[in-house]
Amino acid sequence: MKTKNSITKIIWVFLFAIAMGYLESAVVVYIRALYYPEGFTFPMKLISDQIMITEFFREAATMIMLIGIAIMSGRSAIERFAYFILSFGVWDIFYYVFLYALLGWPQSPMTWDVLFFIPVTWIGPVIGPVINSLTMIILALTILYYKNKNQRVKTGKFVWPLLILGSLVVIVSYTMDYVGFMSDKFSFLQQMGIGDTQGILEYATAYIPLTFNWWVFLCGVVMHYVAIVIIIGKTEKLARQNQIDSSI
Repeated sequence: MKTKNSITKIIWVFLFAIAMGYLESAVVVYIRALYYPEGFTFPMKLISDQIMITEFFREAATMIMLIGIAIMSGRSAIERFAYFILSFGVWDIFYYVFLYALLGWPQSPMTWDVLFFIPVTWIGPVIGPVINSLTMIILALTILYYKNKNQRVKTGKFVWPLLILGSLVVIVSYTMDYVGFMSDKFSFLQQMGIGDTQGILEYATAYIPLTFNWWVFLCGVVMHYVAIVIIIGKTEKLARQNQIDSSI
């Protein structure tokens, strides 16, 4: 009964995330119709403060919705974490699926995209966030697989530092080129929207991404997969030990 309920819950989280992916892509369709009727390309066009603020809080609202579905779906902290990254990963992948269906964009996995605006602008090739999303889905399903078997998920002392540090390294890979460009004129705090917002937006329109630091990105991704391997190894070891103890 528990297995059936867990699978049903996972399916509904998938459907929720897919629907969110469509809503996100629909917003982008509207924005591009207003600012990029000929098709999205760099350099970015200047948008109003109102639209920029609206986008900022829309992204914050998206995170709140993903956290909300995770809290409602999970019964423990690690289950809620699993449902959060599961919904995040599915949402992000289907965001690109629907954009391609609606606009024929991105043209390739290496197409540049603006990924996020919090706390500063993230920019990278589309394949980057897709890799991150697949990693999140694998990690989430690993945790939910063991929880569904009534097994304690063993993390150890290295897993969370690896996941957190790996995520920070990936974020750096997405922001370092843009921040470096903007730092010629603005401090990091100013780039976060503290100060001359309109001046920052105007200067950002000159930015054209040329390089992506794959080595930094891959270092972060490797940390994530090492953490997954550790979780599997420690959880399986704990399960075997429990079986031995129960048979004695």
